[in-house]
Amino acid sequence: MLIPILKKLLLRDLEKLKTELELYRDEQNIWLVDKQITNTAGNLCLHLIGNLNTYIGAELGKTGYIRNRPLEFSSGPIPRTELIKRIDDTAQTITATFDQLTEEQMADEYPQQVMDGKVSTGYFLTHLASHLAYHLGQVNYHRRLLDN
Repeated sequence: MLIPILKKLLLRDLEKLKTELELYRDEQNIWLVDKQITNTAGNLCLHLIGNLNTYIGAELGKTGYIRNRPLEFSSGPIPRTELIKRIDDTAQTITATFDQLTEEQMADEYPQQVMDGKVSTGYFLTHLASHLAYHLGQVNYHRRLLDN
């Protein structure tokens, strides 16, 4: 039962991430830092893409994705169209991976050591969905504060 719920939430929030990027009036502002706002919307987007492709795509979907986490926070500026393409690719990975997940796998221990100890795959996927929502909120505030 949890599989279709998490899939729907992740895809919904990835779509909202695309919408947030599209709402920037000035594309350059996606990469803007100001005062104590040190993570750009672009870098948060790259971080979310890397996170989901690592823990869902590579680990559960066996995509072969290799993450470079430091580049998620140091790359840029990447064109908005490229960011949106990467979000779309990530959504396809999520769809393909979730379509092959089973309830038994959700109850099993997540294959990697994450967080502070052993957790079920279902627990960790729920964490990933909330992590996406958290950073999506940051992107929204970044846009509303710095794209004026």
